Amino acid sequence: MKYEGAIYRPPSEADSLILQVTVGCSHNKCTFCGSYKDKKFRIKGFEEVKEDVDEARQYARFIKKVFIADGDALIIPQKRLIPIIQLVRDAFPRLERIGIYGNTKSILKKSVEDLKALKDLGVGIIYLGVESGDQVVLDRVCKGTTLDKTAEAAKRVKDAGIILSVTVLLGLGGVERSRQHAEETGKFLTRIDPEYAGALSVIVIPGTPLAEQIKKGEFQVPSPYMLLEELEIMIENTNPTHMFFASNHASNYLPVKAWLPEEKEKILKSIRYVLDQKDPSMLRPEFMRAL
Repeated sequence: MKYEGAIYRPPSEADSLILQVTVGCSHNKCTFCGSYKDKKFRIKGFEEVKEDVDEARQYARFIKKVFIADGDALIIPQKRLIPIIQLVRDAFPRLERIGIYGNTKSILKKSVEDLKALKDLGVGIIYLGVESGDQVVLDRVCKGTTLDKTAEAAKRVKDAGIILSVTVLLGLGGVERSRQHAEETGKFLTRIDPEYAGALSVIVIPGTPLAEQIKKGEFQVPSPYMLLEELEIMIENTNPTHMFFASNHASNYLPVKAWLPEEKEKILKSIRYVLDQKDPSMLRPEFMRAL
């Protein structure tokens, strides 16, 4: 497999074959993200991808899940993406699901019919980075989209019958907009009603615009307990139909997971207990936090 640069995948794709069909991220302007700064975005040619698939067939022919990387591989035009997905489907006879990263722009370039065509070929889940439900925060971090557009993108995925998994980022509003960020993100999760939502916490990456803003005193990262308060407020304001919510990513100080709304009060009680105790031993140590 000819991977270029560091490869990132969602935690739920840990057992998947990772197939890199794009290099980098087509947007690559978010101030907090350093994942793809060393890569110039490009779409790999079909023959490049086929070579990797042919190699993988020799060693993982009976793999059940494939994840299509890099940052937003869904940006590939439909006429080029369909043959790649078909290639993957044909190569692995026991394949149960194909996962892929998307962003608001790449999803909106696809019609519901386009997305249904991908679903028919095995695309079962799309991962979307929402980051915040506060438009002020999204503008400040150069997310390059609006809440209304993201809501429309989420609706298209759901209308196509594809599972929607979104991520949000605790601390992204800084100390200044901590409460607004948490409240509005919970409300936005309610609005788009995804099947899965994962909360990560801000980790400052050296060399990113966010790191420079911190040096200049323009941004202050909330304390661990402020991040837990954000988590509490976010969950309080999240009222989905039926959603699995988790903050068990390595970046978080307190891993929690729950089905909402069924286990909402139970998980809020757990968070409030930790906030009341203020016992550092209950939190993930700083040296164990990572992206």
